[in-house]
Amino acid sequence: MKLFECPTCGQRLYFENTRCEQCGGVLGYVPEREDLTTLGAMGGSLWRALDDKGGRFRFCANAAWDACNWLIEADAPGDYCRACRLNRTVPDLSDTDNLMRWRELERAKHRLVYSLLALGLPLTDRFRDPVNGLAFDFLAGSRDDGADTAQIGHANGVITIAVEEANDVHREVTRSELSEPYRTVLGHFRHEVGHYYWDRLVTPGVLLDTFRTMFGDERQSYSDALAAHYTDGPPDNWRANHVSSYASAHPWEDFAETWAHYLHIVDTIETASYFGMRLDPDAGRELDVDAATRFASVDAKDFDALIAAWVSLTYALNCLSLSMGQRELYPFVLAPAVLGKMRFVHGLIHARPQGGSGFIAQ
Repeated sequence: MKLFECPTCGQRLYFENTRCEQCGGVLGYVPEREDLTTLGAMGGSLWRALDDKGGRFRFCANAAWDACNWLIEADAPGDYCRACRLNRTVPDLSDTDNLMRWRELERAKHRLVYSLLALGLPLTDRFRDPVNGLAFDFLAGSRDDGADTAQIGHANGVITIAVEEANDVHREVTRSELSEPYRTVLGHFRHEVGHYYWDRLVTPGVLLDTFRTMFGDERQSYSDALAAHYTDGPPDNWRANHVSSYASAHPWEDFAETWAHYLHIVDTIETASYFGMRLDPDAGRELDVDAATRFASVDAKDFDALIAAWVSLTYALNCLSLSMGQRELYPFVLAPAVLGKMRFVHGLIHARPQGGSGFIAQ
């Protein structure tokens, strides 16, 4: 993700900021500009942008819940922004726990939508396009024995996220029970949207044939494959062919996991580039790390350059995380077969007309 600054005073901002802590200016995010702007009240629900681009806007209706800082052009139809229009179901917000957890889900979802728009991927809500649109159901609820009734998954363009996943304790317990090295809210969103884009982008013909060659035949029984995975576990050699053990369960899961990791890479490298980060380690020169450590110069459309930068960055991030007494930040090994699958995802995204800015090197 890019970095943001207050147009009025130059204070550095977070993507989710609603007010500048230095000058006190009211802030809103303009998705069409991929930028935060300071705002002046015009009366009623209207605000005017105080930056050099100007414009009149309204806040998304979910700003009332402190769950969104995105803006809608004053004359645009509807009450919800580009990200919140994707919501089909939200939990009972009169429940304080639901409200707090839904806000965390929205933070992650808005970051996801930022990336999808920046990459120029097709993105429309299910209300405007009932056939190809994307929708989110954020569900809460549990049985009398305490087991969750809401499950995480994707079906025909609808992504379901259990609100309980925004509970850090619940998520950590689940991560441990499933022996997962990594489990985050944003990771869930990136994985599940991978299923959506498999439906949208892996069309019959050459692409589908190539997918089956690399990932396997998705026509095998999905339910049987998952049952076998949870009963028998992954194959012994899964690390040579899959980015995670869960990716070995079924070709659809392999694609979704690979897609999620590709988004991890693109977004993190973009952030490093906006910070002007450069790595020049005092050890390991034989790895030739200098060739890909000025992140601002990485061309995100060059897959090899992107991966070379990622290897350098994750080694540094893992070392920093361990120095803080935490687990490795990126505890994964990208084997050659995994990189081949990731290159397929890269091609799906970049070998099509781009509707967004993409990751633009500085």
